[in-house]
Amino acid sequence: MISRIDLISKIRKKLNSNLASIGGWIQIPHPSVAEILGQFGYDWVAIDLEHGSTSHHQLPDLFRAIELGETLPIVRVAEGSEKDCKQALDAGAGGVIVPKIESASQLEYVRDMSRWPPEGIRGVGYSRANLFGEFFEKYRKEALSPILIAMIESKKGLENLDEILKVRGLDAILIGPYDLSASMGITGDFDNVLFQDIMQKVLAKSVSNNVPVGIHVVEPSFEELDKRIGQGFRFLPFSIDSVMLRSFSKDIRRRNN
Repeated sequence: MISRIDLISKIRKKLNSNLASIGGWIQIPHPSVAEILGQFGYDWVAIDLEHGSTSHHQLPDLFRAIELGETLPIVRVAEGSEKDCKQALDAGAGGVIVPKIESASQLEYVRDMSRWPPEGIRGVGYSRANLFGEFFEKYRKEALSPILIAMIESKKGLENLDEILKVRGLDAILIGPYDLSASMGITGDFDNVLFQDIMQKVLAKSVSNNVPVGIHVVEPSFEELDKRIGQGFRFLPFSIDSVMLRSFSKDIRRRNN
């Protein structure tokens, strides 16, 4: 089986080569759901601890199911706290997606809390991530540099974007379209000229700083996915397990009435 560090390197190679990295997204905390998404070609699958119903103690089983398909498990933490990042990484996450990053100093704090010394100040110890000490030395390289994704989803994050993009160790930024549009007073109005203008500015700034930018394609539309890739987005969560079920169930309801 491919190791997590090899999967991390594969994702970084794609992003550094200006290729799209497409991932799955889980809100339903069941290993069978995780196993399905892990088997079908995603580079990574994110467990959503911010808006999903998953508890930390469920992460190891979800990660095992994802890894069966040689896919990297990562976590969207509830917030960029030391506790949230440490628990996710100690459970075996290959990286963290951190919501509502609004300053460079906030992101630097998250980065340092997510890395073992000397690269950071995350606590060192036996955990599921290193098989409780069996792979302690092998895990060291991964622990020094897990995947780090910063979510930009507020006006304050936009205001400080130039400084955020310069933070060492940042792998990509991810636009949170619903929260970002809400902070602009146009919740969910993605066709609004103001929102479209902001998207273009974020893309331009990211490209000029050589930092990949992504956006969550929430509805399971391959047309939308291809459109976003064509626009220059490179880190792309594709839909959500719950949204896929809802979307296809609605189609049945329309056909059956």
